[in-house]
Amino acid sequence: MSRTMLRTCITLLGCALVMPSLAETLVETPAEIAKREYDQVLTLTPDIERGRRVYLTCAVCHLPEGWGSVDGIYPQIAGQLRTVIIKQLADFRAGNRDNPLMYPFSVPEILGGPQEIADVAAYVATLPMTANNGFGPGTDLVLGERLYGEHCADCHGAAGEGDEAEHIPALAGQHYAHLMRQFDAIRSGERKNADSKMTDEIRDINAQQQSALLDYTARLRPAADKIAAEGWRNPDFPQYLRDAMGLKVPPPAVLAPSAPPDSEEAAPPR
Repeated sequence: MSRTMLRTCITLLGCALVMPSLAETLVETPAEIAKREYDQVLTLTPDIERGRRVYLTCAVCHLPEGWGSVDGIYPQIAGQLRTVIIKQLADFRAGNRDNPLMYPFSVPEILGGPQEIADVAAYVATLPMTANNGFGPGTDLVLGERLYGEHCADCHGAAGEGDEAEHIPALAGQHYAHLMRQFDAIRSGERKNADSKMTDEIRDINAQQQSALLDYTARLRPAADKIAAEGWRNPDFPQYLRDAMGLKVPPPAVLAPSAPPDSEEAAPPR
């Protein structure tokens, strides 16, 4: 074999060894895909009117008002911070957060592209919230308030207002049962897009403390200008067939935990 052929073989062999590792570095993780789309959406100017049209897909589960359901299956998304909605939609469709109910509605073929995410997130953020979200039993609120101050207030805000710049969700006015479900999913690692700092923060909270903490959290009230007037219905969907689909705006509800807490620290429900 000539020297030229030998050099060529060595070069090709070197390329063969390098190419797989190079290809691996070019494959994005679900978190990276979601982050890239999130950053792209933030560069776009949202159109709230187009967002209203996109939201028709969301209304199937979250209802026209965006108030969700007190059983915790569907969260209240009305009034949620725009960046939070963008982040969660990007995570759902990239596979960085698992939810079989949500995923089909988040894919580009149904929801649309980055512009549609920008539009619908802006629209949802304008929707007024129900004050009649689901609460817990109301028997351990002093303990819940203390735990919230120790574990949640620094990130989610003293009033549960969230942080738009850091896409940290607002918690005030959220359904108790939904908070319970997400708390469990984050602590167990089932919710892949959870902040590791939060997972560490809540790891040692027991079931009794969890119920107290999230009952208190659900009772935090959003700012007055974010609350819907009594009897309000979304005028953007006047022909929405609620009764025909079996979907109704939920009444106020109080949900008890599976095992009643036995803490001595108690306060009357708010």
